[in-house]
Amino acid sequence: MKKPDFSGRELAKHLIMISLDALSESDWETVRTLPNFQRIIADGTYSTSLKSVFPTHTYVVHTSIVTGTYPDRHGIIHNHQLQPFVPDEDQTWYWYRHEVKVPTLYDLAKKHNMVTAGLLWPVTGKSSIRYNMPELAAIRGESQALKIIRNGSPLYCIGLELRLGKKRVSMEQPHLDDFVALCAVDTIKRKKPNLMLVHLTDLDSTKHKCRTDSPEVDRSLERLDRRIGEILDAVRATGIYDDTAFILLGDHGQINVDHNVHLNNLLRDAGFIYEENGRPAWKAYLQTTGGNAYLHVKDNDKEVEREAVDLLRRAMDAGRYGIEAIYDRAELDRLRAPKEISYVVEARPGYHFCDELHEQTVESYTEQGKKYATHGYSPEKPGYKCIFLAFGPGIKKGFDAGPIEMVDIAPTAARILGMDFYACDGRVLDEIIDKKT
Repeated sequence: MKKPDFSGRELAKHLIMISLDALSESDWETVRTLPNFQRIIADGTYSTSLKSVFPTHTYVVHTSIVTGTYPDRHGIIHNHQLQPFVPDEDQTWYWYRHEVKVPTLYDLAKKHNMVTAGLLWPVTGKSSIRYNMPELAAIRGESQALKIIRNGSPLYCIGLELRLGKKRVSMEQPHLDDFVALCAVDTIKRKKPNLMLVHLTDLDSTKHKCRTDSPEVDRSLERLDRRIGEILDAVRATGIYDDTAFILLGDHGQINVDHNVHLNNLLRDAGFIYEENGRPAWKAYLQTTGGNAYLHVKDNDKEVEREAVDLLRRAMDAGRYGIEAIYDRAELDRLRAPKEISYVVEARPGYHFCDELHEQTVESYTEQGKKYATHGYSPEKPGYKCIFLAFGPGIKKGFDAGPIEMVDIAPTAARILGMDFYACDGRVLDEIIDKKT
């Protein structure tokens, strides 16, 4: 095996990037009191003003993190492909690397002969990551284990299962993140990757189920702190701590939800969604992300588009459907949103949109006693920024980086490893680098 092609400009020979799904500015006061987070903040650079991309949907954002590009360039526009009337649990996702239209950080690391590893990082199925357990879901009777083995690194995944599978309590949270952390520790000790990508989702799941201001969120943050400590201990035990840099970051915030809005009911009632030969059909359809909804129009019919947009604007004026704004292409260009979409409906805080047709257009979660929070809104929503942490050799200590962008992560990560990143939309965060080193 060839040795890594370091340039001599590297700050570290190993970089571990951990995505703490849904870690946002609202978590800061708790995070800064937890032992491992506290030491990381003191020993490195931090920001509570990391701005995500549009829409703030997990697969979209994670692709921006590793490509340094906005969705209008990288091509991942949603978690799912458009699949009208297919239940969520049966939908295919953007699982595979070939669906990304631009180069990635891990492709660049491979080009430089670096050892790469990935654990449940989105959109990495069949990617160039050498030791890869991609995030994939079994649907329609598929085997989860076989799907991961076929689309990840077979021997690596089988080895993890043989060594650690008996310690996995379940595939549900918080047990899944415990298992992923266990796999990260094992991989660090056995493989010593130069670039490692880890995706932890316990916090995101907890906020979805319990709202952002629940005591359960604090318990989830405590579990994340413990897992981070386990990973740090593994790096120390392996003898590479002094040559390892770390980036920890959230991908989006979450907003508490009181009302669930079935916007496609409006299109159905206006005749844009109808039944044909006993099956649902559509001329216009809203594909939702939670916090917003894409308007799709069959065959690019401009008359249907105009009528559907007029209908949605009247619904916005009516007030009861939780529509905050309707973005046209000019506004979407400013947001660097996917080019495939001409109109997006944005939800007000307290509301979220779902695809499904339902007997009620607006459901009250408050009346149902249901707790819920979600994301998918514009990254410009107030109080919706993410947390960013970086520490290790060559990175400033106790430094507040202030406002930064999600697309800045990939070029900065490349710089830490001494590589020049591909042309992208982000920049190297030179201000976090300690010039004295």
